[in-house]
Amino acid sequence: MTNSLSSVRLHRVLRAPTERVYRAFLDPDALCRWLPPYGFLGKVDRIDPQVGGSYHMTFINFSTGHSHSFESTFLELVPGERIRSAGKFDESGLDGGMNRTITLRKVSCGTEIEIEQEFPAAIPAEMCYLGWQESLAQLAQLVEPEIPGQP
Repeated sequence: MTNSLSSVRLHRVLRAPTERVYRAFLDPDALCRWLPPYGFLGKVDRIDPQVGGSYHMTFINFSTGHSHSFESTFLELVPGERIRSAGKFDESGLDGGMNRTITLRKVSCGTEIEIEQEFPAAIPAEMCYLGWQESLAQLAQLVEPEIPGQP
């Protein structure tokens, strides 16, 4: 078993309130909508959004049907500010864990988001980075629209 980890850092500003962005990280339907990278479907098998709680999610490659699953435990939840989690993949060969810190900060035009993620070195860092870029684009499409006539 290898404990070698790689990491990526991402930064983005979204035109949405921090509360909405924060909620998108904890709502199972929202996670399925935006977190899987392009070409993947997502399924949340279970979620318990509290410190010490966890969620189990599967990404399914729509073209091939191949899937990979992971479990993430919430280490810290500060509404509208920070989410820290530690996770692991279900598959062997992806040892080493997956640690993530999401930091949100209210800014004049919405929310600044910073993501730091550690993941097994067997995953190429550029693929993780690319996947996060795609996920964040989908997150923006979910949280940025202001829909008239809706509370």
